[in-house]
Amino acid sequence: MENPNPLPRILIVDESRMVRAMIIKQIREFYDFREEADGEAAWQVLVLDQSIELVICSLSLPVLSGDDLLVRVRSSRLARLAQMPMLMIAGDNTEVLERAKSHGASDFISRNTVAAELLARIDSLLKLAQVRHQLKENLAQNVQNPETGLFTRKYIELQAVQAMSHAMRHGGEVSAMVMGFDNVGELREEHGADAVAQLQKRFIAMLVGKIRKEDSLGHYAGSQLVVVSPGTPYPDCESFGNRLCRAIHEANIAIRGHRLNLSVSIGVANSPLDGVSSAGALIELAGARLKAAQQAGGNRVIACHVDPSKVTVAPTIERALDMIRMGHESEVVPHLAVLGRQVLPLLKLLERDLELGVLISQIEKSLPATSQDPCDG
Repeated sequence: MENPNPLPRILIVDESRMVRAMIIKQIREFYDFREEADGEAAWQVLVLDQSIELVICSLSLPVLSGDDLLVRVRSSRLARLAQMPMLMIAGDNTEVLERAKSHGASDFISRNTVAAELLARIDSLLKLAQVRHQLKENLAQNVQNPETGLFTRKYIELQAVQAMSHAMRHGGEVSAMVMGFDNVGELREEHGADAVAQLQKRFIAMLVGKIRKEDSLGHYAGSQLVVVSPGTPYPDCESFGNRLCRAIHEANIAIRGHRLNLSVSIGVANSPLDGVSSAGALIELAGARLKAAQQAGGNRVIACHVDPSKVTVAPTIERALDMIRMGHESEVVPHLAVLGRQVLPLLKLLERDLELGVLISQIEKSLPATSQDPCDG
């Protein structure tokens, strides 16, 4: 018979069996536990075992380091993992501690931390996680996100329901745009979650200044945003998305003196054009087109009449070179326009520094536009 009140389960990750045994001895009276010796095994456990509520993890691990495990956990699309309390075992190296903090460590202990302190830190982190979970549940019932001031996903869908109902009665239309930064995980890993949050705020401020007062702007999923636009034909949304793509791609945004290579992608859906039966389906279709746009290389808009599952994805530059070396040039040819535009910055740099006599502007003009080209309204 299952225990109706099971103990909270903790994952202990350390290469040393002795360290793991010591921690287990300190916590076993109050917590259930599972142990692993390397970061990769720990990651597999976290993905599969949904009962894990907290991780005690060494920064020094084989296969996948504690730092890399932190990054992987915090950039996960699973909210359960992204918000997992991570109690890291570390020494007193300030640089190491600061790096772990930037990657999302919840707290730190040493291998010599006494039982009372360890239990107090675990209890504190679990209570904080419970409070955050409760706040998140409450947030779903609210109209606005208190951090951004934008509408919640639930409320945006209600707005879309009303807009579609009005459009059906009066023979009008409703468009939805779902948008987000490309490679958000890489941005977080390289610059930290706080920097990405600041970029998000700047992006929101830009959108607020560009959309109409009758449009609704809110959260879709994670850092992605959604705009519901009543009475707007999809070509207007597509054109708006292309201008937005260019504005972000050409913006001179830097973090600590390092210029960011930012881009956004946008998915557009329209009722009645796409034949969806509900407001939720309209927004989900726009979200699927956003995903397809990002998988196709990012920095682009995918709009109506495009089946997201049939978007041809160009290979990466590295993959294309491998295919050419293996004699599969014919598989690369259909994607030359996309690949050519991706290597243009490198060609420009080579021409600038090595003066090879390459006519970059002529190459740029000669590259044909394709449905996979970056936003080019």
